[in-house]
Amino acid sequence: MDHIRLGDSGLYVSRLALGTIPFGSGGGMEEIAGLDDAAATRQLETALERGVNFVDTANIYNGGDSEKVLGRILGRHREEIVLTSKARTAVGDGPNDSGASRLHLTRAVEDSLRRLDTDHLDLLYLHQWDGQTPIRETIETMAQLIRAGKIRYWGVSNYSGWQLAKTVYEARMAGLPAPIAQQVYYTPEAREIEYEIIPAARDLGVATFGWSPLGEGLLNGKVRRGRPTPSDTRQGTGWPEPHVTDWDRAYDLIELFDEIAQELGWSIPQVVISWILGRPGVAGTVIAARRQEHLEQDLDAAELHLPQEARDRITRASQLPAYYPLWHRLMNGQDRPEPTEKEFFAEQREHVFGASDGASGDDD
Repeated sequence: MDHIRLGDSGLYVSRLALGTIPFGSGGGMEEIAGLDDAAATRQLETALERGVNFVDTANIYNGGDSEKVLGRILGRHREEIVLTSKARTAVGDGPNDSGASRLHLTRAVEDSLRRLDTDHLDLLYLHQWDGQTPIRETIETMAQLIRAGKIRYWGVSNYSGWQLAKTVYEARMAGLPAPIAQQVYYTPEAREIEYEIIPAARDLGVATFGWSPLGEGLLNGKVRRGRPTPSDTRQGTGWPEPHVTDWDRAYDLIELFDEIAQELGWSIPQVVISWILGRPGVAGTVIAARRQEHLEQDLDAAELHLPQEARDRITRASQLPAYYPLWHRLMNGQDRPEPTEKEFFAEQREHVFGASDGASGDDD
């Protein structure tokens, strides 16, 4: 298992993080959870044995039960791991039961620490942007939590590119700690973060970790064109995510993953995860599984190297449209290319214009 420095910080984490959304039950997430303490312990110990030191949870997972299970099983492993949780999403019906205000975030962190039976989080993600709380209040709250020893670092999740840039620059202008990482949805079927979000993070020195690399069960190999999805899978329970805009394209991609997996003797999830880990600007991704054998297959993906030919087939087949201003910049703005977008622009040029990287006048 490779480890990578997280953004511009001095913190090193494994490229695969263990997601704990399957731990515990409750909070309306019963379809995707249900692991008891024994099963969760086995997953944690397996991940640690395979070199994982990054463990991810959130205060809303299973109504807080995920954190409770993790708190009970961490024990002697607490100092071996980089422990993350998240706050900002609603945990109640009151007017201050959500958001990135000083009141809500402080309460949320204290509640998470109690459930996790620890005195600090190594990394706290803001789970969503808060369009009402002044960003300076949020940044000052993160700084106060760091000074109080309740968190070591902070990051953001599900932010757009401009929201990430605003947050980082506001923190820098205030002389306060800025986010070191972002966690965002990223799969071969959903590559939207390549337009603005990854380039912004690369420019700002913020690490990008993906969440749900298998598309919340969409890409686990059980969802197929013209077939009923098994009821023991997340997609088979009517789970509302992910938002798929083109089902024919999704099914085409799944069939391609299956073809490549059969050629290599891998599983479809291993093909998908290996492709993600090789993408520009991606530090790693969070894996989560209800079944032990699926977790072990996903962990194996970190040791597998997808052949370039197979990688290129996936990249070409899943390429998204060149929306404005991308198409205009591809045609007119490559005399002074932006380094953080270079690989993505090369892929777009080939897709839209049939031009290789060398045909654009883009100097390496």
